[in-house]
Amino acid sequence: MTIREIKTFPSEVLRKKAEPISKFDKDLHKLVDDMVETMRVAPGVGLAAPQVGISERVAVVEFGHEDDEDIPRQLYVLVNPEIVKMSDETVRGIEGCLSVPGLVGSVDRAKVVTVRAQDQHGKKLKIRAVGWLARIFQHEIDHLDGVLYTDRAVEIWQPDEEMPDMV
Repeated sequence: MTIREIKTFPSEVLRKKAEPISKFDKDLHKLVDDMVETMRVAPGVGLAAPQVGISERVAVVEFGHEDDEDIPRQLYVLVNPEIVKMSDETVRGIEGCLSVPGLVGSVDRAKVVTVRAQDQHGKKLKIRAVGWLARIFQHEIDHLDGVLYTDRAVEIWQPDEEMPDMV
């Protein structure tokens, strides 16, 4: 596995709509392995292929249980993901991004999403995500569409500044 360079804003690849994957081959498996390793070293909870300079519809997410650190983290590999359903209820939360270092923002996201995707072998997946996992999926899928969290933020600040009042 190789640790890949994380592209940062204003890199052009972060603003392009990523291309769908049609070949589930060793090159895709290598990309996924490299992305997982890069995400873990960064450290992060999600990483989209454009963030490592590859304009393809691949994202990896590794997230544990929100209320219990003893429950092991689960790894999700999302190839050609799409949000097929989202709740009308939204939740405002703080987001950061490996591709936008030095800033955090307050972003409204759907509380619940259903994502349809494939894994790295082409197997179809359908995942219902709630809370922070739903937020992470939305954030990573936005990357695949050339959208950064800063585009959706209602407020942005540097982490060392006093956090604004959350509405």
